[in-house]
Amino acid sequence: MSEPILQVEHLGKYYTIRHDRKDPYSTLSGTLTESGRRLFRMLLHPIREGGRKTTTELFKALDDVSFEVNAGDRVGIIGRNGAGKSTLLKLLSRITEPDAGRITLRGRVASLLEVGTGFHPELTGRENIYLNGSILGMKRAEIRRKFDEIVDFSGVEKFLDTPVKRYSSGMYVRLAFAVAAHLEPEILLVDEVLAVGDMEFQKKCLGKMDEISKNEGRTILFVSHNMGAIAALCNRGLVLDQGILRTDSNVDNAIQEYEASFQDALSSCQTELGHLPRPRPETLRSNVVFERFTVPGKSAPVFATGETMHFKLGLNCRVPVPDILFHLVIRNEADHAPVTMMCTEKTLCLTQTGIHSFAFAADISRLVPGNYTLSLLLYTLTLSKEQQDEDLLFNMFHFKVEAAPGYNHGCEWRNTWWGNINLGPLEILEGDAHE
Repeated sequence: MSEPILQVEHLGKYYTIRHDRKDPYSTLSGTLTESGRRLFRMLLHPIREGGRKTTTELFKALDDVSFEVNAGDRVGIIGRNGAGKSTLLKLLSRITEPDAGRITLRGRVASLLEVGTGFHPELTGRENIYLNGSILGMKRAEIRRKFDEIVDFSGVEKFLDTPVKRYSSGMYVRLAFAVAAHLEPEILLVDEVLAVGDMEFQKKCLGKMDEISKNEGRTILFVSHNMGAIAALCNRGLVLDQGILRTDSNVDNAIQEYEASFQDALSSCQTELGHLPRPRPETLRSNVVFERFTVPGKSAPVFATGETMHFKLGLNCRVPVPDILFHLVIRNEADHAPVTMMCTEKTLCLTQTGIHSFAFAADISRLVPGNYTLSLLLYTLTLSKEQQDEDLLFNMFHFKVEAAPGYNHGCEWRNTWWGNINLGPLEILEGDAHE
């Protein structure tokens, strides 16, 4: 069996953060007085830095991260802002050194981490192609042979002899990605910079990465907050959270785990409905089981535009649960992009064990025609922090929306990317009926 093209073993990157303990309400006269005192203390005790009141904190950008990547893998790295994704790519690109652990690379690496990396603003696009290609390891003859392909892919031929300082950020990315994509590296590292480009160019880049990975066997590590792009390109996912590798699995499981722990949109919905988010119980995942899901009156999972979805749910509670909230998430089936999210307005108290049945009404009247998936998120509010666990997520239902006669396009939920989600209430028609 061949060796992995990339090995990361117990990788750690740490930073020391200094905090000055200053009075936030100091006046001008107080500031001047304190400055005089500090100067006097510095003259008496220069080693003590003038008696500054500081504290330090060790920030672990990455902590004991280990994984392996085989040649040809397309790995999506996902996580919240500050999770350590960009730090990981900078370590793999050898821009910075790790404080712990080891990285083993068996191939040439090309990286696209920031807009205009390796470009000189005073040089033209043509000159920067040669400059950036040389920095990335291409020989002059290789750059000359691929020059026309790079220019054609970037789409900036009209401005090729213009200094890049006059380029927009999108044009920067177009040219930088075009050079990196034609480098023919064994490992390509791409950060969120593709988000700067327009939708057409993003699709073009994803297609190029997919082509060089599948057809040429190259390895790609791709950082993005766009779950649709991650799902379309990658076959494997790594989920980072506060510098720790939480999940290393296939891409669908990784996206599901990430979105299950992603509480920002849910918290917005809870705040709007008057709920305060609290930790969930450790026993929720093991003691509440989804038994059944049915859609009464439907022989096939097909709905018309303008229709309300009615469905029934069975829960098997092995222990009493003091309060339960339901969150429903509807996504595009093709790219996993969330379209709408709904939540119940009141908590339910399930005092008896056994199967409980619930009937729901979900307003999907403004979904545009297309294919969707429905997921249900279940959690409680009132138990202690020591009992917290991930939310209980159940992917249960694929359905289709077709245009009804006289369908009006004027008021609808667009099939959006992550970040522009419609929120609404999930109505419980009947529930807590012990069977």
